[in-house]
Amino acid sequence: MNKSLTRFAVAVLAVTAASALTTTQAGAEPAALAGPTAAQVKAAVAKCTTQVSSGKYAQDAGGSSTIPVCKTNGAVHWKADFDIDCDGQVTTKCNKQTDPYFQPETAWQQSNGKHLNSAALPFVVVPGISSKWSWKAAGITGGTVAAVVYKDKLVYAVVGDIGPTAIIGEGSYRLAELLGINPHPSTGGIGGAVVDYVLFPGVKASQIENQASAQSLGATAAAKLVG
Repeated sequence: MNKSLTRFAVAVLAVTAASALTTTQAGAEPAALAGPTAAQVKAAVAKCTTQVSSGKYAQDAGGSSTIPVCKTNGAVHWKADFDIDCDGQVTTKCNKQTDPYFQPETAWQQSNGKHLNSAALPFVVVPGISSKWSWKAAGITGGTVAAVVYKDKLVYAVVGDIGPTAIIGEGSYRLAELLGINPHPSTGGIGGAVVDYVLFPGVKASQIENQASAQSLGATAAAKLVG
């Protein structure tokens, strides 16, 4: 009888310990990756502390130039609309049939040499280098980590493509999807300066396509931004 009770007690202790360990491990990972909220990031870049572009950008071709590129606490940011970039690898979502302006290449490529998959990888588009502003001079390149905020959603992405020199406000099909924006390349996107694009110069994903790396590094960089 005593031996049975002893075995029962040991079994209960083992289950309890295992449960506690599982709870600790399950709770530790989110805590390690936890970062600021969408509202906190939005608040941190609400003001253009320092304008780093020599002029302002239009949100669409032929539109008024009203969007400056700014810098706050080391982060480069702008607030603009969201146009859909569906370039890169041909997929069922991104191709010449769904996107009349489709191009089978992106400015930067994956670690295996293939162009990026716009339907699978959340990435932002930077305007081409001009006398107005240079992403290269700002320490930004392909794979630079970014935090993108729309309403109450915050998504960590990477810099993946280059757009026209005069307009700003563009991201990949997948980034739009994650933000809750219609991602269709012909009928999607959203107008108005309603999306915050926050880039972290010098913070680069281990591989441009490694989303886990971008999320982890982005959360850390965003936490430093909000202070």
